[in-house]
Amino acid sequence: MRIAEVYASIQGEGQFAGTPSVFVRTTGCNLRCWFCDTPFTSWKPEGPQVSVADLVQQVDAFGIEHIVLTGGEPLLQPDSVPLCEQLLAAGHFVTIETAGTVFRPAPASLMSISPKLANSSPLRAGSADAIRWQERHEQTRSNHDVIARLIAAAEFQLKFVVDESSDLAEITDYLAAWPQVPGHRIWLMPQARTREELAARSNWLEAESAHLGYRFSSRWQIAEFDNARGK
Repeated sequence: MRIAEVYASIQGEGQFAGTPSVFVRTTGCNLRCWFCDTPFTSWKPEGPQVSVADLVQQVDAFGIEHIVLTGGEPLLQPDSVPLCEQLLAAGHFVTIETAGTVFRPAPASLMSISPKLANSSPLRAGSADAIRWQERHEQTRSNHDVIARLIAAAEFQLKFVVDESSDLAEITDYLAAWPQVPGHRIWLMPQARTREELAARSNWLEAESAHLGYRFSSRWQIAEFDNARGK
């Protein structure tokens, strides 16, 4: 697997926010969100090839139960399946962080799905690469069938990145296709790559989340570490 980094920190988002976790961050993504907070896995992917056996050994050395397989888009990599199988067999709690555009039968304790809204458009990055990626991004960012398979395969949560209050109407429309998903499985979190952006969006979004019957997720990795890599 092509891996950007493996490190221990705290889970920053969603149901297990604050939980000590080991992050296995894969490189490679089929989307190009302008606000991506790990551009070294998407816009400018980097990292060596690492075998599943070596990854399991690295993870076990931390002595931490919770493992987060993230990216980039980890389910692009076929070896995500045996990696998750081996981590679960070793007694780990495995969360897969995915945009919900790719399905593989990778087993997980929690499938953490972050569907991308129109607010993710690469064009807002304002670069030549963004223009080249726009059509592919728009065609790929939403896949109902893949999400249906993912939520049928494991416990799950849906996380939406909110940039502006106008995004809330799109989320409501999106969730109309998923009436079976209860509000406690739906998390709204601020678009933020800095502490300042996080602070500016958190108060009003927390209030709106409660009003809509959803859950609010801060982003502890930004609040605590200002989005420093490997934290």
